[in-house]
Amino acid sequence: MMIAISQILQSTAVRARAFGAMTKPRVISLIVFCAGIGMFLASPGPVPLQILIAGMLGIALVAGAAAAVNCLIEEHIDSQMARTRARPLPRGEVGAFETFFFSGVLGGVGLSLLYRLVNPLTMWLTLATFVGYAVIYTLYLKPRTPQNIVIGGAAGAMPPVLGWAAVTGEVPAEAWLLFLIILLWTPPHFWALACYRCADYARSGLPMLPVTRGIPFTCRHSLLYVVLLTIATVLPYTLGMSGPWYLVAALILDSIFLVYSVTLWRNYSDKLARLTFRYSILYLTLLFASLLADHFLH
Repeated sequence: MMIAISQILQSTAVRARAFGAMTKPRVISLIVFCAGIGMFLASPGPVPLQILIAGMLGIALVAGAAAAVNCLIEEHIDSQMARTRARPLPRGEVGAFETFFFSGVLGGVGLSLLYRLVNPLTMWLTLATFVGYAVIYTLYLKPRTPQNIVIGGAAGAMPPVLGWAAVTGEVPAEAWLLFLIILLWTPPHFWALACYRCADYARSGLPMLPVTRGIPFTCRHSLLYVVLLTIATVLPYTLGMSGPWYLVAALILDSIFLVYSVTLWRNYSDKLARLTFRYSILYLTLLFASLLADHFLH
């Protein structure tokens, strides 16, 4: 009896971990962080506790639902790639119907929280983001165009806009400036990964830019985006949205990103591409943290 119960508990734990893995928790943590930054920047004082908790939880749940749909649609592709073949669906730990049902429950609960406890605008914007990522990007753009991440990056750039809408019920120019920063950050971030995983993407059949145009072409365009990103990150200061503390932090972070990008373009290696990818995550985290810190100091 005790052995049977232990086996049931172990099996339940394995499946729970599998469902959790499909939501891509590390990605969700960055999404929620950026949404939170949008909330705090939009509020002149403390963010109301209900908005903060319900907004972050609702956005996280819908993001998890979108990630699960992404895993469902790309199950065959994931099984071809070393980076993703250990995901739950390719390993057979969960089934397609279960994943679809799981995504529907997560998304439904998340959207309901946003509608009832935050505001309808945030709910509709979050739903549009779900459709943009799970359907337009995953189903249509990703398998058809090497510019998939450039266009589809709009969905990934929405979290601070969602956070801003949650607090104010509107999305002014300041929110869209945060959107622009993430939109310009996305190509050099993702292309660094695509470069050192180029063989993986070639096997999968996805027309990623390093596969269709080569790594030197991709690195050159990544550098162009980092230059545009550097200009965009100065705008919060020039428009009076932040103070000198943020400007100093942004310029330091931008300078390091530029060094990585120039070096990657001139002397490519998979190791450097991997370091660039990791730095890009740290870059965005520290950039938005600097905006938040400056907001309370400014």
